[in-house]
Order: sequence, then structure tokens, then C-alpha cells
Amino acid sequence: MAGQEFGHHLGLPRALSGLPLSPLVPGYGGLAAAQHAAGLRHLGEVLRAGPGALRVLDGLYIGAGPRGRRRVDAALLDDLAASSGPATAPLAARLAALHRADPQAVRRVVLYQLICLLQEHPEARRARLAGEVGVHADEVAGLVAAARLRPVLDRRQRDAAESLAEARGQRRLHRLRRLLDRLPADGDPALAALRADLAGRLRGVEDAVRAGRRAEDRGDHREASAAYLRALRAATDDRRAFAALVRVHGRRPLLGVELVDGQTELSWKDRREQPGEWRLLRLLRDAGGRPVVRSVLGAGTTPAGTVRDPGAAPGDTVRYAALPMRDGRPDGPPLVSRRLLVAPEVERLVLADGPERIDGAWQRPAGAVAVTVEHTAPDGTTAELDAEESGFAAAGLASGGHAFRIVCHYRAPDGHPVSSPGVRATATVHPWPEPVDTLTARAGDGSVRFAWTGAAEAEVRLVVWPGGAPAPGTRLRTDELPPPLDWPGEGDALRPPPGGFTEVAAVAVRGARALAGPAVGVEAVPPVPGLVAQRLPDGTARISLDWPGDATHLVVGWEPLRSGGGGERTVTAHAYRRGGLRLPVGPEAVRVRASTLPRVPGAVVVVPDAAEAVLPPDASVAYQLVRASRRFRGRGRTLLRVTFAAPGALPEVPEFVCVARGGTLRPRDASDGTTLVRIPGPELARHGSLERELPAAPCPAPYTLRGFLLGEHAASVRLEEPPLASLVVR
Repeated sequence: MAGQEFGHHLGLPRALSGLPLSPLVPGYGGLAAAQHAAGLRHLGEVLRAGPGALRVLDGLYIGAGPRGRRRVDAALLDDLAASSGPATAPLAARLAALHRADPQAVRRVVLYQLICLLQEHPEARRARLAGEVGVHADEVAGLVAAARLRPVLDRRQRDAAESLAEARGQRRLHRLRRLLDRLPADGDPALAALRADLAGRLRGVEDAVRAGRRAEDRGDHREASAAYLRALRAATDDRRAFAALVRVHGRRPLLGVELVDGQTELSWKDRREQPGEWRLLRLLRDAGGRPVVRSVLGAGTTPAGTVRDPGAAPGDTVRYAALPMRDGRPDGPPLVSRRLLVAPEVERLVLADGPERIDGAWQRPAGAVAVTVEHTAPDGTTAELDAEESGFAAAGLASGGHAFRIVCHYRAPDGHPVSSPGVRATATVHPWPEPVDTLTARAGDGSVRFAWTGAAEAEVRLVVWPGGAPAPGTRLRTDELPPPLDWPGEGDALRPPPGGFTEVAAVAVRGARALAGPAVGVEAVPPVPGLVAQRLPDGTARISLDWPGDATHLVVGWEPLRSGGGGERTVTAHAYRRGGLRLPVGPEAVRVRASTLPRVPGAVVVVPDAAEAVLPPDASVAYQLVRASRRFRGRGRTLLRVTFAAPGALPEVPEFVCVARGGTLRPRDASDGTTLVRIPGPELARHGSLERELPAAPCPAPYTLRGFLLGEHAASVRLEEPPLASLVVR
């Protein structure tokens, strides 16, 4: 008869018995979470029993054939794990493992869930709901009666019922007792057996704790430790046994603990013959002064080595215990650390001295509400300094050694202030040079001269910083300075390398310390080679030069030698290469200069020996034949008139020579013919215009005359020649 396991008359008051108040399976929380994630109302749906085919009262069965049924066993569950979809296959595999560990576990879980599911709905709807969730029609009435007779568990009781197996598996006997106390005292034989077993285990724990106290009172710490360890192995959450073990073994701290990067760091070695896992526990007191034990790794364990605990709150005073574990049970007495105040100190502390000052910088630890600095001067006086979040500045200090104590302040969890022990450091104030106030540079004659103010009683070095000059006043060490400026020159006139820009900085040096000073930019433009000026008849000059490298602009200027005026012109590389350069220099003697245009605004420009050419004045020598009048019927004389013209006196005037060559071809040079006239330059310059009579017949007619200018200054005077026909004598 269906349901006879719970009584012979279904539906009668108190006819059903032994209804499960707890699933009593380990890992039930994870199993239920996976069930809800798969969208199942109860774990019986994993069995794919079909509508109205699930039986639970006389055992766990599913339908098989038209009228048959099949018991749910490990083989069935394994088949379901292999053939189900990805959502339910893992659940079937977990149920198979439960069945192998306890053949009644799967039925107990399904029955527990079905009763709880029906109890969440009004009684009038329970029969219909039982059919909807797959219960066989023959067992609907029995299951509804079970839901009516079994006590309804509230949320707190259900949490306790579903946590019993976990607490029992972890041997947390005191937690197991508290969980059982939340549940009804009768109605479930499994819980009754669990209560009886728990009572016996707790009596053994009490006996072991009392034995440990007696041994401890006798001073037999080894026996006391063994007794307390027996109690802790039986009940892993027995605080009395654990506290006693910490008390007994805390006299010699064997668990290292330090503050590292603001966190407590634990370090220890496993000296067991077969190393295993360890459970780490944090010991502290709450705001009311009661002892509190917290697991560092949650429920996990770790091998021996180094472990950090990020959960220790700043301001707490903590102690740690490392409990050796084997197969989930304590495997020996704990290693205990010393007490540690969780008050991290500042990190990366740096003290740097300056002129009559010391600057401190640090990294403030997380959780610190303030940082204070105590300063002790060389004469022993002590004072508090104003400190910011990341450092302090102490000015007006005397030379000598200064001591500092940097303390971090915290607020403990109970609200009272807590201070760290403090970091102590010393620094020495050394004599520093006075800074360089100003730095100037003056260019001239292809060189530059530097001058500065300030830096009394200090050496001033001119340097070039490879990565840019630091800000004036920056404190430096002498061994950090770049090499001194090595430009060639005589005295203080230094010649920078042409074609570049250099930022020259001044540094005040005194012993091993230095102060960065101001900087000035110096640009040495490249020279302009190959400058040539050629005067043209119209008062202009043609300028030719070799364009310097990658220069983009040149400045070409001219200046009269004897009067004011002149001008300059900016020329681009493109314009010069396309059309050359002509300047309106006028008739006077001028000096032409060319230099590269600087590129860096505000820089002191150093021009090397300037490209220069002196263009003489527009001087000219003209000559022509003059026929003299006849006298007394004789033939007239032939005269050569030579005229010199210049805007001013020339220091040197070339010699004029006239030669004759037979025929009508012009002489090529002064030696290509017969010399007829020779007028020295000084004479020509003195008179300005002269006439010379030509010989009557220097060579057979016809012959051709031509004048030439001779001497080293011939190129500076222009020779104006008459038409060729006027120079042919027939």
C-alpha cells in the first residue's frame, strides 16, 4: 500500500511519521544553487520521470512502461548524467555521487524539497500543485498529508536545516548544536539520532577541555596541549580549546608576522614529516573587548610559506595562529605569532636637504587619517612640524644633523585613535651656494661672452643639459652635473660650433652641492662661403655666393664706405637659386655682407666671420680718337683723349695702355700689337683727362686701335670703349 512506510492509514491525524526536517546532505547549498540556475522547481525533475510518474513515499521511483516503475539508483543517475542536457547533466552526476555515499540521500532531498514546496502554498492548492510537479496520483494525498503534518519551517529554520550536514562534516559541533536548537525537537528520526550522537561528542569535548585545564594548572604544558588538541579535533569550533592552545603555545612565537606594504604578512615553515595544509586564523578583540577569531582564507587552507592578510583593519591589535590540518582535522598544535598593531608606517620615505631646509616626501598608507612629524634640531630642541598628506618642508634650519619621527594616525574599529610606532630618520643640512640670479650673453666677432650676477662665494659653471635645463633653484649634487662648457676661445670670448642652437645654463657650485640657475639660448648661424660682388653699369651689383647647407633665409646688406645709407635684403634659398641676387648699391664704394638668418626667436645670435666683399666705386676710363685741325695746309694730328671719372678719390688707379694692330681686327690684349700710348694711373687720376698724340704711321694702314687697363686694380675700374669703327685708322 502506497505510503505505508509512514503509517497504515493515510490522512489520519499523526498517522505519518519520520518526515524529513533536513536534507542532511553535504554541499546542499551548492546543489540547490545549481538547481535554481537550471530552472528546476525541485531536484526530482532531474529524473525526467514524466507527468505524474514520480513516487517518493515508499522509496524514490520513476515510471517504467505502461504500469511499471523503476527505483532510482546509481546506474539510473549515471545514465541521466550521460544523456541529459548541459543544464541538468551536472546535477544528475552530483545526485549519483550522493546516492553512492548514502542510498537514502537522494530520496530524502527530493522529499524535503517537495514538502517545503507544498508548504509555500495554501492547502487548497497543494493537491493540484503536487500533480503539476510530477508526483504520481497514488501518492498525491499522502504527500499533501505530509505537508500538513510536518512542521512548517521559517527561513531561519530552513537555513539551519540545510546547513546541518556541512557543520557535521566540518566537525563544527557547537555550530551544529546551535543549528539543531532552531529545529523542532521531534518528528525526524535522523535528527534525533544526530542529536544523540552530538551529545556524546560534546561530552567527550568537555572531558578533554577539563583534562587540559587540570594539566595546565599542574604546569604540564605538553599534556595540556595534547588534551586541548583532542578537544579541537573533535570540535573544530571549540573556542575554549583553541584559545587554550594559543595560550600554551604563544609563549614562543613561531609564526612570523610583519607589516609589508600596509598588509600583515605571515611566514612559517612546515616541519612535519609529511608537510600538509594549514589553516590561518586572525585573533583580535571586538569593540566590547570580547575575543574574536576570523579565518584569514575563509574556509580554505594553504601550504606553509608566506601569506598576506588584507582583511586586518588599520588600528587593530591582532595575533595570528597557523593550525596544521590533515584530512580536514587539526594535525598538531598551532604556531602562534606575536601581537601586532596594524598601523602601517609611511613608505618610500625620502629626506632631501636644501639651502637651510630639509624636505620630506613619503607615500601615505591607506586608512591613515593623519601623519605628524616631530623634529629634533642639532641643539636638542623638539617641535612639531606642519605636514601634508605626502610630505613636509622644514625651512630656516641650522647646519648640522636633524632627526625626524614620522607617525601615522588611525582610528580603530571601536573609534578610539591609534598611532603607529613611527619611522625615525635623520638628515644633515649642509652649506649650499647662493643661486645665480641672472645670466646674460653678448655676441660679437663670431664669439659670445657670458656674464652673471649672484652666486657669491660659489663657483659658477656653464653647462649644457642633455635633456633640457632644470628650473632655476633646483637642488643638485655636483656629481650629477654635465661637464662644463668646452667651447674654444680666448679669455672669456667663446666660439660656439657654427650651425646649431645651444641652451647654456649657469649652475652655482659649492662643494658637493649645486643650485641650478637661469639659462640663455645661443644660436651660432653657419657662415656664408664664396661671396663675390660684381658692379654693373646701372649702379647695381650682382651678388654670387655658395648657399650654406640647409639654411632657409640669408640677410645680405650693403653699406657705403664714405657716407651713410645702405640697406639689406632677406633672400630665400628658392628665390636665389631661381633668379640670383642684384643689389642697388649706387656709384660709391660699398661693403657687402651676407649672413644666415637665425631660426630661434629670442636667442643670442653669434655670426661667424661675416662673408664680406668690398665693391669699389663706379670708376671708369673712357678713350676716343680726336682729329686736330690742319695747319698751313699740312695734315692734321691724330690725338687720343683719355678721361677718368670716379665719384671719389681712388687710392689706386690702373695704368692705361693703347696698342695698334694691323688690319681691322681688334687687338686681343695689351701685348697683341704695337704700344702707342702709355699713361700711368696716378697721372690719369691727377688730371682726369689727357690727350696724347699718336705716331704718324705706327704700322701699315689700315690698323685698329684698342685701349687696356693694366695693374692689380684694373678690375675695379670700368673701361668704356668707343665704337669699333671709330678706332680703325685708314
